[in-house]
Amino acid sequence: MFQSSISPDEIAALELASFPGEIVVVNAEDETFAQAIKYLKRQTVLGFDTETRPTFSPDQHSNGTALLQLSGSGKAFLFRLQKCGLPRSLASILANPNIIKVGAATLDDIRGLQKITKFAPKGFVDLQSQVWEWGIRDKSVKKMTAIILGVKISKAQQLSNWEADKLSESQQRYAATDAWVCREMYLKLQASEKNPLEQNQQNG
Repeated sequence: MFQSSISPDEIAALELASFPGEIVVVNAEDETFAQAIKYLKRQTVLGFDTETRPTFSPDQHSNGTALLQLSGSGKAFLFRLQKCGLPRSLASILANPNIIKVGAATLDDIRGLQKITKFAPKGFVDLQSQVWEWGIRDKSVKKMTAIILGVKISKAQQLSNWEADKLSESQQRYAATDAWVCREMYLKLQASEKNPLEQNQQNG
């Protein structure tokens, strides 16, 4: 059974976790891209997330989704969409009902991706709309990760420049970790007994 919510102090006491596997940055529709598609098509559950360069004032223009992260158990692929686009072979993974893509607040991410290439999203799981079934009220990725996996993740790179010419190692680690923990949380929940919140507890 999971606790329903967690305090910042409780999170601070947890061990810091980050993606332990291989991180592959994809900049173009090339051999690396082809290898990524080959790997991703073989997976049944992927962690999913996107990043967009933050805008800090109304006159700053947003170029839309800059990064798409898809993570298996041992490899995470970071697709730099403003360099490689969203080719059909990649969009077909997002439209494949047999490959589960797990994220948080996935609807916004999907909308951003559909502005690049039209596709019909299938096989998506939004943890934020499901965790109540296991008695969890907190919805942020950081809090859900702490409650479900018992570890903390760093959000230090969240507002960094995702359109930078080269992604820093910290950015790569952050991006891979955010997708990977969603996959790990999903698998842990699937292996755990449900303990749903009452209707009046869900937003309490």
